[in-house]
Amino acid sequence: MTDTKYNGWTNYATWRVNLEIFDGFDPFDNFSDNQANMMEWLPDTLKEYAEEIIEQTSSKGLARDYARAFLSDVNWFEIAEHMFLDYADEEDIKAYKEGETA
Repeated sequence: MTDTKYNGWTNYATWRVNLEIFDGFDPFDNFSDNQANMMEWLPDTLKEYAEEIIEQTSSKGLARDYARAFLSDVNWFEIAEHMFLDYADEEDIKAYKEGETA
């Protein structure tokens, strides 16, 4: 995969995974028991979630291997941050941005 921007995202893989797996996915609804410091754990959690979908919806073989390879190009932090900023309340966003610049 190339690192060229795609539709405003880091690359095609990031855009596509966000669009097809996480569009409308509210982390505050899906992970309500662990919202403290969400940006510290959300990228890895989203990656694990996508990997689990591949495992559950495909059989062993070439197609699954290609799907896993595709996921390796995804910028998980970018998806997590986009998701967080879309669904967090103003107080959480302010705290995140202050911590980001500190």
